[in-house]
Amino acid sequence: FFMEFLRNTAKALFNTAPTMNHYVLNTPLHVVPQGCQRAIFGLGCFWGAERKFWQQTGVVNTSVGYCGGNTEGPDYKSVCSGNTNHAEVVEIIFDPSKITYKELLHVFWSNHDPTQVNRQGNDRGTQYRTIIFYFSEEQKEQAEKTRNVFQTKLTQNGYGKIATEIEDGSKHTYYLAEEYHQQYLAKNPGGYCGLKGTGCYEPGEINGLLDF
Repeated sequence: FFMEFLRNTAKALFNTAPTMNHYVLNTPLHVVPQGCQRAIFGLGCFWGAERKFWQQTGVVNTSVGYCGGNTEGPDYKSVCSGNTNHAEVVEIIFDPSKITYKELLHVFWSNHDPTQVNRQGNDRGTQYRTIIFYFSEEQKEQAEKTRNVFQTKLTQNGYGKIATEIEDGSKHTYYLAEEYHQQYLAKNPGGYCGLKGTGCYEPGEINGLLDF
């Protein structure tokens, strides 16, 4: 009991502790500066997914965490057990004058297989499911429109139905993952990355099929 108390206390302190800085961008994690916006995506293991987003010009900071579950204060061990129903996700804080939400969606769709259910490649479990948490009606609409256009391309190439969940982010709590997971592949350049797209999503081609 005492060890469980210590673990939960440490977890709570981490999520309320003074803001950490991004290992690469040197900006505060989980802070939305004035004029910036927020996005959350789940596309498999969050280590490689986070790196894809922090490499984009206009992204102010990124962090990894857990979202979409049914318990409070999840940690990596409990999420991996499959009992909390949280997804591994990346939170992106971005400057919309430098990068659009549509461009972030391009990164999301092109770097995983959204037809896979509760897995990405060899990573299996509900925590690896494909999911988008939106924070405005505009984000929701753009997520749905890009999904629908991408579905047509996938169907033409023999893939099945997109399994991506599109959820209202205001109805879910985002929990920062443990410090060692933050910007993991910057701290461990040779670390594991299982991300792999379908090869069917070409942003330029997709743009030509969208009405926004």
